[in-house]
Amino acid sequence: MNNAAILGADPGWVILVKALLVFVVCVVLTLMSVWGERRIVARMQQRLGPNRVGKFGLLQALADGIKLALKEDLIPAAADKLVFVIAPIISATACFMSFAVIPLTGKVSFFGHQTIMQLTDLPVGVLYILAIASVGVYGIVLAGWSSGSTYPLLGGLRSSAQVISYEVAMGLSLVAVFIYSGSMSTSEIVAAQHHYWFAIVLFPSFVIYSISMVGETNRAPFDLAEAEGELVGGFHTEYSSLKFALFFLAEYVNIVAVSALATTLFLGGYHALPGLGFTESWLGGWFTLFWFFAKVVSFFFVFVWLRGTLPRLRYDQFMKFGWKVLIPSSLAWIMILATLRLMSAHNFPRMVIATFTVGVIIVIFLVLTLFDRAKIKLEENDVLPDLPAPSFPVPAIPGQSQITFVQRSEIND
Repeated sequence: MNNAAILGADPGWVILVKALLVFVVCVVLTLMSVWGERRIVARMQQRLGPNRVGKFGLLQALADGIKLALKEDLIPAAADKLVFVIAPIISATACFMSFAVIPLTGKVSFFGHQTIMQLTDLPVGVLYILAIASVGVYGIVLAGWSSGSTYPLLGGLRSSAQVISYEVAMGLSLVAVFIYSGSMSTSEIVAAQHHYWFAIVLFPSFVIYSISMVGETNRAPFDLAEAEGELVGGFHTEYSSLKFALFFLAEYVNIVAVSALATTLFLGGYHALPGLGFTESWLGGWFTLFWFFAKVVSFFFVFVWLRGTLPRLRYDQFMKFGWKVLIPSSLAWIMILATLRLMSAHNFPRMVIATFTVGVIIVIFLVLTLFDRAKIKLEENDVLPDLPAPSFPVPAIPGQSQITFVQRSEIND
């Protein structure tokens, strides 16, 4: 009996209770994530972090949420009021909907009913998640447009370009998973990793997805849609009270959602670590929930680690990296993997497969070497044009001799 048949036999009250539990777990994880991020970053910067509200400051995020709810709810006079109100609701709702097809456990007893902690099992479950993620960006774009202000509009435009760019790379990174597992169903992809995790077998896809999910969630060093230095907070500059809290909630639930998807597609989902498979039967199968969230928390730690370590990228560098590095790399990897799978399906000799693999590695190495040499030669031959004398003191430009400082009075003379 497959997962779809088990879930199809769920009565209505089981589906409602599971949906409520998913919502509660996401909200609690958001509160704990805010606290955890502030504590981890504080330790990285040799500070204490929140430690006053509750034991170890555990209630700090809850206190901040209550404070936001009690603040005055302002709507700018130039805003489109209806769209201004709907935008944060769209962002928050889309994040929660992604969990509908994520399997959190194996088969368990739920109030005497045999089921799986998953709301539904679609044959195209991964495509459903990508579609929901695409809808979520509308909340950010509409928030920037409806505010009636320049900086939120720029933040919304940045976010739309950012999500489009990195969703292409993310979708291409998942093609390899579909090829290897033979399915787009999340439960079947988890089952296909019973022996080997796809993070090992499909390591290039795992790396590309991990980078893309950081760009998808607008997190540092890719938080360019809300870059405070140039956009004063970005698309949610004009928001306050509960509407701002919804954007805050959507950001952290989205982090949990992409981490849960990465766990499902690349780290074996709810399955235990290699060699610890016997623990999956503990507590009637409920112990698999521990393994699932342990992997999700590991991804969240990487998010926090990146925020505390890397500076924000320049926007042109960020877009160039997505279109000129991630997407071509994904396409090349898909062609190589498809060729290897075709050889394997037609029972090619192992020597032929090994020769093809070694040849691909050599070609990649040669291309990278030639590219580096061409880049170095271009930099050596690059001669900067003669620049007009500036009217203010400037430092020397690398590759040129010291520029003579010319005072404005000398130019006038």
